[in-house]
Amino acid sequence: MRLCAGLVIVLSLLTAAGCGGFYFQAVTGHLDLMSERRPIDEVLADPSTPPELADRLRLITEAREFAARELALPDNDSYRTYVDLDRQYVVWNVFAAPEFSVEPRRWCFPVAGCVVYRGYFDEDQGRRYADGLRQEGWDVFVGGAIAYSTLGRFDDPVLSTMLRSGDVGVVATIFHELAHQQLYVKGDSAFNEAFASTVEDIGVERWLSGKADMEALAQYRLHRSRRAAFNSLLKQTREELAAIYGRDEPEEAMRAEKKQAFETLRQRYRALKASWNGYAGFDAWFDSDLNNARLVPVSTYARLVPAFRELFRRAGGDLDVFYQECAALGALPAEERTLEIEALLAISENPGRSAAISGPLIRRDPEVSAQPVFQAGGRDSETAQPGSAALADAVDRQAEIIVH
Repeated sequence: MRLCAGLVIVLSLLTAAGCGGFYFQAVTGHLDLMSERRPIDEVLADPSTPPELADRLRLITEAREFAARELALPDNDSYRTYVDLDRQYVVWNVFAAPEFSVEPRRWCFPVAGCVVYRGYFDEDQGRRYADGLRQEGWDVFVGGAIAYSTLGRFDDPVLSTMLRSGDVGVVATIFHELAHQQLYVKGDSAFNEAFASTVEDIGVERWLSGKADMEALAQYRLHRSRRAAFNSLLKQTREELAAIYGRDEPEEAMRAEKKQAFETLRQRYRALKASWNGYAGFDAWFDSDLNNARLVPVSTYARLVPAFRELFRRAGGDLDVFYQECAALGALPAEERTLEIEALLAISENPGRSAAISGPLIRRDPEVSAQPVFQAGGRDSETAQPGSAALADAVDRQAEIIVH
């Protein structure tokens, strides 16, 4: 029934959008994928299912039940079906930023609000769009995503692309995507991704602790600490670039300083890598051209996570309270929300101050609950477009490129 209702919505959107190329590929790509779904129970009962795939699907089934039971995440029909995709990624996301700014370009849509990427089911089509932006003078980055969310509007399936990482990565993806169904603030990508990443992290910790798999838990924490150190390098470079662009120097001077800033990043990474005894888990990040757009995904996913970790600490580790506080934070007007998050970030950076503060931080309406929140995000008249991006662009797992 949900798919049939969705088809009516999709068809009406296609009509409204005049079957434009971007929206047509988004809608048809999503519906093609949904039509290939098979119940996981059916796949497991099929004698032709490879044993390795069967083991992974059993793991996902277990993680799905854990998410509902222990993490209070939505208990619905998402991630109870499977789709085998004959490609490396499910979508390819285009990120862009001006040559002399670290602020990302945003694309605005009626359902998802304004987001910092534009997603394509067809890689070639996405890269052609990126080439056009590049010719206009934008810094551009194209990255593949292993999953995306329709925010509960459809019963999202498990995708074969999600199984590329190890067992912990697969479980983390399920927790992350379900967190987007728990809470989504229209037009605020950084909020949404930091919230989902925090829930993912809490979930994996509890999952591994519950299994008493101390070795896996130690490895996960080690990887998390390395990821945080790497993200700190990127944050430092982003701040240095922002300072360069803010000096209003001649373009040639800024261009030279920009090049040097990215070379300094490479040098810092080599030093960091040496401190890890040569661990090379982030080498692939440098395979693409280094530019302002390359920094967009990590600034979207990682920068605000400490604020949500602080909010979780102040909730006493109670996920229900945490969800209530996050929903209240998401319900604030954008400017107030930013101020509250910046306050949380400042507290998180001062452990002594953090330990001395407890209790609710967010000023909230008593009727606000931890149900999905859809805020009216800002709208850029230059990039606002008719149609629906929730089907193909709502949320992705671009972070997988950074952390795996």
